[in-house]
Amino acid sequence: MRFNSPPGWPTPPEGWTPPPGWKPDPAWPTPPPGWHLFVSDDESESDNDVDESATVSIAEAPTGTGQGAPGTTPDQTFAGPPTAPPFRGVDPAPLLARIADLETALATAQNGADVIDLSDQRALQGVGIYRYHHPLENAAAYKNRLRSLEGQIDDAIKSGRAILAADMFTFDGSLARGRKLVGDLSKLMLRAYNAEADNCVRSLRSGNARTAQKRLESAVTAIEKLGAIMEMRINPEYHALRTTELELTADFQMKVQEERERARQERQLLREQRRAEQELAVEKERLEKERAHYISVLESLRAKGDDTAVAELSRRLADIEKAIAANDYRLANIRAGYVYVISNIGAFGPNIVKIGMTRRLEPMDRVRELGDASVPFRYDVHALFFSQDAVTLESELHKAFADRRVNFVNERREFFFTTPSEVRALLADRVGGLLQFTEEPAALEYFQSRSRWPQQS
Repeated sequence: MRFNSPPGWPTPPEGWTPPPGWKPDPAWPTPPPGWHLFVSDDESESDNDVDESATVSIAEAPTGTGQGAPGTTPDQTFAGPPTAPPFRGVDPAPLLARIADLETALATAQNGADVIDLSDQRALQGVGIYRYHHPLENAAAYKNRLRSLEGQIDDAIKSGRAILAADMFTFDGSLARGRKLVGDLSKLMLRAYNAEADNCVRSLRSGNARTAQKRLESAVTAIEKLGAIMEMRINPEYHALRTTELELTADFQMKVQEERERARQERQLLREQRRAEQELAVEKERLEKERAHYISVLESLRAKGDDTAVAELSRRLADIEKAIAANDYRLANIRAGYVYVISNIGAFGPNIVKIGMTRRLEPMDRVRELGDASVPFRYDVHALFFSQDAVTLESELHKAFADRRVNFVNERREFFFTTPSEVRALLADRVGGLLQFTEEPAALEYFQSRSRWPQQS
């Protein structure tokens, strides 16, 4: 048997045989698959049909340090390939070219160009889909709908249906390079679109949903113009999914605002109820003291025999008893109160009235409070009447003028496009006993101030 040098290895001296424990230098190239390191001495160098015991597989690749061949001088040490190794009977050019191709493919694979990423989140992030904290993720009523919608969006991206593009575009005469260019630009455009969609969702506030939708539609139009040469555009189905997400978020924002307004209104009603209870309690205490005083005086007058004074005080005492009974009734039935119809022509213009309710003992105190809160002029009172169930009556009036609301978004705002006479006609069918009614507003502050306003050009 003789030693058969693989391609790229140095040729050993004539008659050299490896000593026990000899291992090739690790810097030498790996032998080709199926290469035999030892062949019969009488066979040609290209014949590798030898005994299996005289073969070395690739798994037995060199792992030790190179050692010199016996009988060589230090300058002839068999430790590495010479600059131009004298290959015998083998053309190294195809093997070296194959090695270069494999090294290039390995470098490309290590850079991830042809690696299939099995991570859904990484694939989604590559096109701008980041799972940030969505406004709906903690909303129980919307959570399932949001998850279903996100699943459809993810499927559209992973299946490549989010972007529509031409598949026969060539670049430098190469269809493969053209498809790669289209794929890269598709990812870039999808990132831009998703970034715009996410910004619309995160910046969405109640009332600006239509503006956000127009903004997203503008992004679709701009992307389609930029990709026109390669017929690239956002898939309308994918855009519909992101628009649905936007509408779902807007609906949630509106309900959040309604809940806040409802809670604010309930807190306001609770504060007014407590204030009314305190006023009624104070009034009851005052009436009790006055009744006790009249009873004491009445007993003294009876002792003196002054019948005329006794009769007068008895009438006053009866009135006090009625007032105490009425006060006790209101304290026990807190739904009783005053319904008012007021306007502010200087702040809102003509033919707009506010229909509200108060439980105050003095209802004008509530009207004055409204006039002091962020309006330039005081309110004018058109109608003011007492009802044993003011809460229900106020609600009926609001329903009757529901189609004339000024604010259709927040129904807690009690302003309506109507006239005082129309409200009065409706009240005539339901209640009576108006304490006062005024058709035309006085608006003294408004009319006195208007003459001094700067002239509008």
